[in-house]
Amino acid sequence: MYQLENEKSVVALRIHTSACDRAAALALLKKLLELVSGEDGEGTELELLKKMEVGLGIEEYIPAGKASKPFWARGIDMVGYGLNSLRFSNLKFMDSESTRGSQVVKLQLNKEETDRILDGCKTRDIKLCGLLAAAGLIAAHSSKGLNENQWEKYAVVTLINCRSILDPVLSPDFPGFYHSAILNTHDVKGGDVLWELAKRSYTSFINAKNNNKHFTDMGDLNFLMCRAIDNPGLTPSSSLRTSLISVFEDPVIDTSSTVHQEIGLEDFIGCASVHGVGPSIAIFDTIRDGQLDCACVYPFPLHTREQMQELIGEMKKILVDC
Repeated sequence: MYQLENEKSVVALRIHTSACDRAAALALLKKLLELVSGEDGEGTELELLKKMEVGLGIEEYIPAGKASKPFWARGIDMVGYGLNSLRFSNLKFMDSESTRGSQVVKLQLNKEETDRILDGCKTRDIKLCGLLAAAGLIAAHSSKGLNENQWEKYAVVTLINCRSILDPVLSPDFPGFYHSAILNTHDVKGGDVLWELAKRSYTSFINAKNNNKHFTDMGDLNFLMCRAIDNPGLTPSSSLRTSLISVFEDPVIDTSSTVHQEIGLEDFIGCASVHGVGPSIAIFDTIRDGQLDCACVYPFPLHTREQMQELIGEMKKILVDC
């Protein structure tokens, strides 16, 4: 617990993502709020004494045949991922030598702005993740001051909550890490239209998902990430960056409760650290009371706060003006 000014305080919980992904963390937060408020009639008594189910790793729940891939195809994909990563463009690295931590910049839209972009996504049959990724790609390209017709290749990672598509199906609040990832690359130039790039980004993702890439390539991506951790020099400037941006397929939908007011809760953020191996920007998006509220996590001082505030500010401008 950290004490702030005006008798305010911050409570920070650090939990390893292997035991608690975003969906599990949301369920944990709801349970903590119940305990603190005494909603379930037990107050803050030791809820942990209740029986908790412990699950297996996600690999054990993949439906039969969904992760199958010929050995030769796996080898080709591994080489492809490795070679493509050498061609990825990145944000400018400000300090690649110092010890890193993770910091957060917020991206928030009001209800009118949020409704407009969600309606735009619905009209074009895409999800919000495609639009957020596209805004990030355009903002990143713009931040470099390149010629409009100069192309750069960026990587986008989309995270999928697999609980509902596993065998057996797991409950939405089942504890553990049950997300998988799909990595797509996109060529971006100045003047790209946001909605066109969003459609292209989302189509690439959904095609890969329909081909079960989130299952067939799970082992390949995990292996390459482990190689990067063991050998940081394999990544540009030993940055451990594997993509420009990561997004979730679906946002968290949250509605403020009277419980928040009763216990004095003003705001909360759920996110993961990215100063190990990961993207330059990890977006944890929530639609809270009808308003888009994104926690954008970045590795510091590999990227500075000023650099990221400028980038996220440009992303917001792109979204508002679309």
